[in-house]
Formats: sequence, C-alpha cells, structure tokens
Amino acid sequence: MPDPTIIPCLFYRDAPAAIAWLQRAFGFHALSVTPGPDDTILHAELAIGPAVIMLNSARPEMGWVSPRDLTGLNQSVYIALDDVDAHHARAVAAGAEITHALADKPYGGRGYSALDPEGHFWSFGGYRPDLTATA
Repeated sequence: MPDPTIIPCLFYRDAPAAIAWLQRAFGFHALSVTPGPDDTILHAELAIGPAVIMLNSARPEMGWVSPRDLTGLNQSVYIALDDVDAHHARAVAAGAEITHALADKPYGGRGYSALDPEGHFWSFGGYRPDLTATA
C-alpha cells in the first residue's frame, strides 16, 4: 500500500482567476481542470514540482468559502523549494502580497510568506522536515 499523501484543498470566489494567478506568481501548472456552470471550477489539480494542491470554486451553501469571507486565517500551505530566492523574485514580480520577508529561519532553511489575491496564506522555503526523526 502506498504511503499517505496530504493534498491541500482550497476554495476561491473566482477559481479561474486564482488558477491563472497561481501559475503566473507561484509557478504552478495545471494537471486537470473541470469547469462547472457560470464560470466556476468543480475541481482543479495544480502542481509545482512533486507538490499538488486541489482547488475549486467556493460553495457557501456547503461551508466552502474563500478566506476573503472569513474574519481571520484558518490555514496556511507550506511548500519546500530548492531555489526560494528565485521563487520569491517571481512572486514579487507578479505582485504577490509578501507578508513575511525572505529571510533565513532559526529552525533552518530560508523562506518567505505571501497572500494570494483571495487571502490564502502561502509559505515557501528551503526547510524540509526530517522524516526519519521521531518525537
């Protein structure tokens, strides 16, 4: 049996615009996009390297809302990268709202955080957890 895989699933008011922005600013590419009625997205899978996220249009009737509909953040996504400096430059050039400046981290690695246009909190860095460690 394969190891478990964790895949964040995010909700957007304007999922088609979010897909385009995530590709331009953060370097994702679409694996699949299933459109829905009225310019919505029923399901999309985006990848950056081996990391995958899923996203779809917000559906408030099911409790699926964009962070813009909340009073605070309830989650964040961290993606480990090899060249975080180049990734940061790409995000800045695309107009990403940088919330935590690119810096060396006391726990190791180097990283930064940004908000996407709908308020999802993203962190990118060179830190990778030691999967052989036990608590």
